[in-house]
Amino acid sequence: MKVMFVVQGEGRGHLTQALTLERMLRENGHEVVKILVGKSRTRQLPNFFLRKAKAPVEPFQSLNFIPSSNNCHIAHVRTAFYNLLRTPKYLYGIRKIYRSIQESGADIVVNFYEILCGMTFYLLRPNVPQVCIAHQYLFLHPDFRFPQSHPYSRRWLCRYTRLTCLAATKVLALSMRPYADCAGEKLSVVPPLLRQEVLDAPRHHGDYITGYMLNAGFATQVMAWHQAHPSVKLRFFWDKKGANTLTKIDDTLSFHLIDDEAFLHSLANCKAYATTAGFESVCEALYMGKPALMVPVHIEQECNAFDAECEGAGVAAEQFDLDKLLRFANTYSEDVDFRMWENCSSVRVIALLESAYEAGTHAVSGMSDGTVSHWLRL
Repeated sequence: MKVMFVVQGEGRGHLTQALTLERMLRENGHEVVKILVGKSRTRQLPNFFLRKAKAPVEPFQSLNFIPSSNNCHIAHVRTAFYNLLRTPKYLYGIRKIYRSIQESGADIVVNFYEILCGMTFYLLRPNVPQVCIAHQYLFLHPDFRFPQSHPYSRRWLCRYTRLTCLAATKVLALSMRPYADCAGEKLSVVPPLLRQEVLDAPRHHGDYITGYMLNAGFATQVMAWHQAHPSVKLRFFWDKKGANTLTKIDDTLSFHLIDDEAFLHSLANCKAYATTAGFESVCEALYMGKPALMVPVHIEQECNAFDAECEGAGVAAEQFDLDKLLRFANTYSEDVDFRMWENCSSVRVIALLESAYEAGTHAVSGMSDGTVSHWLRL
């Protein structure tokens, strides 16, 4: 089958998942014909993604979150007004997705949590099935446990998540552990899409902490902790636009522009990992047996951090409190069950995609207005 990807390009998680699935599809005799990536003007596509992707990659302007004044968290009101003013560009993005489906000859579209792709299938009804893949779809599972804080934000998160998978033939939720499928929601739970390099990487217990931060503003917190603990070696990665490949503060603290190979090597050989609670990198650390500190940037990452804490994968904090990470690391033990679950990822995901493809026109006949209303409810 010929497959087209539409990827939400904020952060690195969906991008690395797309690379992993492209490899899996090619190994099983399928072809990825095009990759569309929704991005904002403030972020650039990482070089590792452009270098690794085999299919042609085209960016388009999509909805994005505006960081707060300290460049750490999200400014919700500014984000709402910013995206409202850019509606014409987003309508162009919907048209571009639709035209690309037609011109590429794709048999199926895989949507990595891109809301404009969901809107394309709801408004324009392309005559191919759409399969949506993301960790966020686990939030729609009735057995998922949410943190008790911010109930209003949780409801909006679930509503946004449903919008990304409007008119989907199948929804695949990436999870650290198995859940029962939900046939009524077209929802199946599958292992994370970790890169083969993560599965194969030799691992050692080094003498430094490594980390990844979604927003560069967190560097201030890291440097403040470093001043109080100058002997602890720290290697942090970011995607700060315009930054040098290496920003060396001193002999024990450095910031590196995100690169998949360099990040993977640093993670595989560190003693502990600090991150802004993105699902993908926490799972990578879990597979490698590295204790993690998770600092949520927004409600979605708060849910990620809560779930990971319940699974014993890491500990959450409101800031980069590396003392808390080091205390957790002293009692941490590797999760063998997760490694076994992850190792069946390719078989499960490819089988579900092939099933959606075989369903063909039966799966894309469209959802009734009643079903759409069901998917948009709080």
